[in-house]
Amino acid sequence: MDTPLPDSPDTFATTAPTPPPSVSSAEAFRFWLKLGFISFGGPAGQIAIMHTELVERRRWISEKRFLHALNYCMLLPGPEAQQLATYIGWLMHRTWGGLVAGALFVLPSLFILIALSWVYMAYGNVPVVAGIFYGIKPAVTALVLHAAHRIGTRALKNRWMWGIAAAAFVAIFAFDTPFPAIVIGAGLIGHFGARWAPGVFALGGGHGNASTAYGAALIDDATPTPPHARFSRGRLAKVLSVGLLLWVLGMGSLVAMQGLHGTLAQMGAFFTKAALLTFGGAYAVLPYVYQGAVEQHHWLSGTQMIDGLALGETTPGPLIMVVAFVGFVGGWLQQVAGAGAPFLGGALAATVVTFFTFLPSFVFILAGGPLIEATHGKLGFTAPLSAITAAVVGVILNLALFFAYHVLWPKGFGGHFDAVSAATAVAAAVALFRFKVGVLPLLGGCAAIGLLVTLVPAVH
Repeated sequence: MDTPLPDSPDTFATTAPTPPPSVSSAEAFRFWLKLGFISFGGPAGQIAIMHTELVERRRWISEKRFLHALNYCMLLPGPEAQQLATYIGWLMHRTWGGLVAGALFVLPSLFILIALSWVYMAYGNVPVVAGIFYGIKPAVTALVLHAAHRIGTRALKNRWMWGIAAAAFVAIFAFDTPFPAIVIGAGLIGHFGARWAPGVFALGGGHGNASTAYGAALIDDATPTPPHARFSRGRLAKVLSVGLLLWVLGMGSLVAMQGLHGTLAQMGAFFTKAALLTFGGAYAVLPYVYQGAVEQHHWLSGTQMIDGLALGETTPGPLIMVVAFVGFVGGWLQQVAGAGAPFLGGALAATVVTFFTFLPSFVFILAGGPLIEATHGKLGFTAPLSAITAAVVGVILNLALFFAYHVLWPKGFGGHFDAVSAATAVAAAVALFRFKVGVLPLLGGCAAIGLLVTLVPAVH
């Protein structure tokens, strides 16, 4: 059972001086399963949800430890929110806990996308589905903006951090600077800045212990690293060997089924490469996926790719799960399970693509986690990551504007301004910022607006 929490952080600090009781594997399983179904809003929204649940509400981990893990995940290729869930699950309940947390972050989205992809391929354009999408897109825009605000209020603790965030925004918005370059630049600023002004780049910005705002955490700032999370060369070699073995077995099975040039083997190889290039989130790698899946392999059309992105935006889980849609459509059209079983072929291909996309993420966390745990509280490591976190706030703000542009001007600035979507986005923002409405009620309300507008033409 969840411990009832007081209404204000100040009350919390005085009434919860001790950490919560230990969390059982069953309780953790239930939480990670729930998270898999409510993790809307892209990586920013998902990270904000985890912060609210794990740091503020349940107090399973302190804010400094949470941010320390997040900074590492942001350096990695792959979906940082899913990797963060894997990291925290691993830290709390060993390797099995990390596998459960990471897998449950993805599986609900996979099943939902397989079902929606089947509807898409079998029935084409459905007005009801189109209406739901029309209403949810402005809500997603508001969710990303709200998440940028939430993370920014915690990461931008001084003028230097604000400056880094602003510079990152200008770099990506005005100059289309690659995200890896922004990460490297921010990391260098933190590295050298820590020598000149160490207080500026300390996690929390020198404003005291973050845990005092929420009460003592189960994994607090000073909690020793558990034995299973301590670094050893033998464990590192074991994790890397198992990860490589799983990849070889998976790829070998696909080659044995259809040959080296079969569709499934090509998907496995292509999405392994894509998984290693996803610095900066899904949008950074989508051009690469589009080029390979649409132009090179012809697994689906450009229009289908855009529709898949809309599905990815409006389902829980990491946005990179759009690759499951790509796999499903490719498996359906390429008849990988035979002409008489299009759904089986699509579901098989979606599963294959998901496996090869996320396998590297698990290896990165389980192999690198012990090294990262050995550095928490050490300014030489945390200062560059603090600067990177500040830079990412600017990148998230750019993503919010990207969403807003495509939602409010669906045909570009030369086309019409969608006043209904604008009103929906403003209403969603007010609901989030002013009334603290939850994610699911917000999406449900906006979906209802979209259905009304779509199915009653006079309203539009």
